[in-house]
Amino acid sequence: MTDKAEAPNPDMVTIEVDGVEMEAPKGSMLIEATDKADIHVPRFCYHSKLSVAANCRMCLVDVEKAPKPLPACATPVADGMKVSTRSERALKAQKGVMEFLLINHPLDCPICDQGGECELQDLALGYGRGVSRFTERKRAVKDENLGPLISTEMTRCIHCTRCVRFLDEVAGFRELGGMGRGEHTEISTFVEAGVHSELSGNIIDLCPVGALTSKPYRFSARAWEMLSHPSVSPHDCIGSNVQIHHVRGRIKRVVPRENESINECWIADRDRFAYEGVYSTDRLEVPMVRDRDGNWQETDWETALEAAGEHLKGVATRDGGEALGTLVSPNATLEEMYLAARLTRGLGSANIDARLREVDSSDQDRRPVFPALGIELDAVEGLNAALIIGGEPRWDQPMLNHRLRKVALRGDAVMSLGFRAQVLNYDLAQEHVVAPDAIVPELAAVARALLDATGGTAPEGLDTLLAGRSVDDTHRGIADRLRDGDRSAVFVGNAAQAHPRAAALRMLGSLIAEITGSRFGVLTDGANQAGAWLAGAVPHRDSGGTAATATGLDVTAMMAAPRRGYLLVGVEPELDCWDGAAARAALEQAGSVVCLTPFVSEAMLAYADVLLPVGTFGETAGTYVNAEGRWQRFPGVAQPVAEARPAWKVLRVLGNVLELDGFDYDAPDAVTDALEQICGSPAVETLVPWSAPVEPESVGQGLSRVGAVPIYAGDPLVRRAESLQQTRHATEQPVRLNRAAAERAGVLDAERVRVRQGDAAAELAVVIDEGIPDGTVWVPAGLAATGGLGPMFGTVTIEAL
Repeated sequence: MTDKAEAPNPDMVTIEVDGVEMEAPKGSMLIEATDKADIHVPRFCYHSKLSVAANCRMCLVDVEKAPKPLPACATPVADGMKVSTRSERALKAQKGVMEFLLINHPLDCPICDQGGECELQDLALGYGRGVSRFTERKRAVKDENLGPLISTEMTRCIHCTRCVRFLDEVAGFRELGGMGRGEHTEISTFVEAGVHSELSGNIIDLCPVGALTSKPYRFSARAWEMLSHPSVSPHDCIGSNVQIHHVRGRIKRVVPRENESINECWIADRDRFAYEGVYSTDRLEVPMVRDRDGNWQETDWETALEAAGEHLKGVATRDGGEALGTLVSPNATLEEMYLAARLTRGLGSANIDARLREVDSSDQDRRPVFPALGIELDAVEGLNAALIIGGEPRWDQPMLNHRLRKVALRGDAVMSLGFRAQVLNYDLAQEHVVAPDAIVPELAAVARALLDATGGTAPEGLDTLLAGRSVDDTHRGIADRLRDGDRSAVFVGNAAQAHPRAAALRMLGSLIAEITGSRFGVLTDGANQAGAWLAGAVPHRDSGGTAATATGLDVTAMMAAPRRGYLLVGVEPELDCWDGAAARAALEQAGSVVCLTPFVSEAMLAYADVLLPVGTFGETAGTYVNAEGRWQRFPGVAQPVAEARPAWKVLRVLGNVLELDGFDYDAPDAVTDALEQICGSPAVETLVPWSAPVEPESVGQGLSRVGAVPIYAGDPLVRRAESLQQTRHATEQPVRLNRAAAERAGVLDAERVRVRQGDAAAELAVVIDEGIPDGTVWVPAGLAATGGLGPMFGTVTIEAL
């Protein structure tokens, strides 16, 4: 019996390139086949993530029987096609294109910020002439003002249009375009509006010449001087991969590190430019201790650590371990969280929490091992229905929003149930905007619509959550889209996580996902919230995610019932906590406050007793666990500023000073390895079991505040990134309310208002925004101007100034 010949794949064609036979997918472009086969074809305008423009013509190749060279980026493969990339005709065409490109390009490579990593410079070496045949004067083009992040030298532009296509196709906003024709073509903004996308920095990487460069990095280093090391972004739960470029231990810039399963080849501006905060004037450079007279004294590390140990042990000895509370930044590394948890529990306290902007933890014992997205990041773009509850991924997780945009552009349903109409770079299939006190019953109505459609039995207490609301077409529309999608997901966003009834929202989201067969996940605050649960930096879980023998107080309870002493790890409580005013008040009345912090502020000098300078982004090795549950290790590459030390090392030495067991690690990898053994391979579960709900508290009189955190106010590092703070997204953070609410409050014609919450007040600009539900006022949190106001959700009053 003879073997049958394998049938050819009808979706593939056979081509020959430079004498090498290969297969390529039918309909693909020639340049894709050559790239896959590692055959170099020069290019400027082509990019695998952007549409084909074919306007630079650098990729011209010789195709058999074609009357002239063809652009490889725009020539589909055909069965039997024979191509030469190095024939005399191909090389002549490529050299001719290079000569034309250099006619008007300034030959100022020594002073160009792109020098040493310029695609035009590299290709000119192989395809350029030694002497120019043109004697005419080169044209000059006026530079564009694109904002505080991107510097321009438009005379160098070769009109590849990568920047134009990126902003249109990936960022979702047409902020740049080609103006004029022929030699007079210019890349420019529309009506001089600038570039404001939260992903705008990617056009710096895309630009093949020195026309678009990084304004903060400009003229600070040369490409050949810098060393490059891998790292992970410390700002959100996506864990975008980056490369840190540094010169002799000083960070000069941050660029994307390609990882198709997480951030593809892009990063958000927050990931790219926040490194500026590392060298803020607020950096704490030396250890400081408050003396008996209340004055601050700079001191050496040994003295400072002894003083910190005395404060912490003194509280535990005099008042008991439960009198001590620990707040850990959700951006701290896994190693720092693990050691902080061991130190806290070693002193007899279970009061440790990294969920700084969450208030409702009543379901914590029923929740999975750690909070997770419930789906792989690269699978998000394959969804055909997604519901976001109380979240704004464009600002909270920009790279997740990038994946959701692909869903919407494909014509599938991305839906939102939130507290304001979102300004997105795609159209929502359905958007339901509700007041804070209405979001639970509105979500319960979606669950009821599903049960009615499927004939399911309502769990106990669902009607209580409905609060008398009836199901309407809005609820049925959301329910039907989720039920009809064979790949659907439900995500609980950052603002919902901060809601006073977050447990009910998570429970309802789980119920909806279970009924529809959807994936369910939560979007957490910070880069390492999942790691906090695994490291034991939460009051109800020990390391490994196991239930703690004794449950301590969460962050809200630690502020409502102030502790005698506090340990702060990378936290500015007055800006990072759900109720900044309560946090500051609790710290100011405490007898002992020890801060491990990269930065020092006036507020910290008022309430702290010992300040220990620690490393921040790039200065310390560690591990983050992202929303998928993926562990990502990264090295410390930058030299810590002045006398700062990695926080894991400070905690380890502090444990030794306190004579606690389990603090004999000599490297962060040893801490990680130990924790990996404890954790094993925890299952990524996300659903929250149903429990009979508790009756909600009555709402006070006045406007309901929503205090979501702006994109550039989320953590101490990004708040100190000077260039990001000059962007429109940072400078334009007014109070927002709709016309009807403004008219009732008497602020319809006001430019500034005074917002009162409890005993505190803040003066802010005001904007009329019809996307805000009636009875609600949008007051951003995490800002110095609003840090003293109080809870992110609560009752406020406003008056015109």
